[in-house]
Amino acid sequence: MGIFKRLFGMLLPKGEQMKILVIGLDNSGKTTLINYLKPKKAVSSAETVPTIGLNTEEFAKNGVQFTAFDMSGQNRYRNLWEHYFKDAEAIVFVVDSTDRIRFVVAKNELDAILESPELQKRKVPILFFANKMDMPAAATPMEVVQALSLDQLQDRPWTIAPSNALAGAGVEEGMTWLVKTVKARKTEQKA
Repeated sequence: MGIFKRLFGMLLPKGEQMKILVIGLDNSGKTTLINYLKPKKAVSSAETVPTIGLNTEEFAKNGVQFTAFDMSGQNRYRNLWEHYFKDAEAIVFVVDSTDRIRFVVAKNELDAILESPELQKRKVPILFFANKMDMPAAATPMEVVQALSLDQLQDRPWTIAPSNALAGAGVEEGMTWLVKTVKARKTEQKA
């Protein structure tokens, strides 16, 4: 039994639901990340293509029923993100660590997300993936933290995980944090 399966089996009751919003600029690796998480039989062998608008992916992984909203990161679709904040229990924000020129654009989008009334009142956790860490020009996770001013983000739980979504490096560690954090919040809300 894999570590991911054992961990999720211990953390969430069987059939636990989790709705996550997967966002980030275009070409950051959002769809590749979701494809890595999906059971292998659910992933098509076709090449990953850019998401246009929205893809909703539902799949079970290790006792957790995920509904992942894979949102396009293209400029003309980013205004759609806010329509899905209400249902999101967590946000996965994927950053292309090699695209240093657009770190400022990613920061601007993050600032807009954090100013959303829906997310301000609920303080949903955010998992940042510093993706494409396998590339020689990739910024370190600390450089991504500094570029996005994440060290100033103190009103909600967040973490950053270095990742390579193609190979899955760092994905399980990040998702483990996310599941633990969402579970803890659900327990607090029931109390």
